[in-house]
Amino acid sequence: VQLQASGGGLVQAGGSLRLSCTASERISSTYYVAWFRQAPGKEREFVSAIRLSGSATWSSDSVKGRFTISRNSEENTVYLQMNSLKPEDTAVYYCAGGRPIITTIRRGSSYNYWGQGTLVTVSS
Repeated sequence: VQLQASGGGLVQAGGSLRLSCTASERISSTYYVAWFRQAPGKEREFVSAIRLSGSATWSSDSVKGRFTISRNSEENTVYLQMNSLKPEDTAVYYCAGGRPIITTIRRGSSYNYWGQGTLVTVSS
């Protein structure tokens, strides 16, 4: 399975962007898809995750209330709607697919498939 992340760009603080993560083939509903981000000079951090069955989602405290993860199974796509963007959201955003256990959803090592990353730049 290949994952393609897209939708990044330059936006002013307070603006919105929607990232997409499209899989090259249908992914089993037992999988989870997550978004991670890495800012320059910083470690990769978990942003949000969704299980491909049901409606369960997880988000980091830094994006709760601003970012929303969703999926469109028919299009093999997971979205990350980002609102009220802040300069500190500037990073390369990566989507990843895997089958973590609940306690490891926020760990990058729990995911087997990774997209190439899309750059989000938020200007102040």
